[in-house]
Amino acid sequence: MAEVKRRDFLGMTLGGVTAVGAIASLIAMKKTWDPLPSVISAGITTIDIGNMKEGDFSRVEWRGKPVFIIKKIKGDHFDEKRDFKIGEDIYTLGLQICTHLGCIPFYKADEGEFLCPCHGGRFTTDGINIAGTPPPRPLDIPPFKIEGTILTLGVSGAEYEKMIAQA
Repeated sequence: MAEVKRRDFLGMTLGGVTAVGAIASLIAMKKTWDPLPSVISAGITTIDIGNMKEGDFSRVEWRGKPVFIIKKIKGDHFDEKRDFKIGEDIYTLGLQICTHLGCIPFYKADEGEFLCPCHGGRFTTDGINIAGTPPPRPLDIPPFKIEGTILTLGVSGAEYEKMIAQA
């Protein structure tokens, strides 16, 4: 057996410790890049919209942002780019954040529109910006999925994909 000198032994030991430290550091960095389970679960919000009545306005929070849901009255216009159906019922939803400067417009049910008090931005019930007002585009639609009367925000479903394809 070859004789191992003290200097060689110390060099191999230092190299081994360095390799183990480098691997442990890479594992620790990988864990910090992965989102926490609480962050992942915060990205999904589930709402049962089956008990909403015609004309009802509901506001929920998704990822810290307000999302509106409106059940339209029978006979209201169905916009394939902004509305979805559950049976014969028509619903519309969107992020309730103005596309002009990020303010939160409030819903005026009696006038059937959203009004942004900061700069006079106006949107229809479907979230479409009204011409001649500051917002450059309609209110954004968050990804959603429908299962029965359960609306899940944060997951891309068939209804959402169909709306986005037509937009």
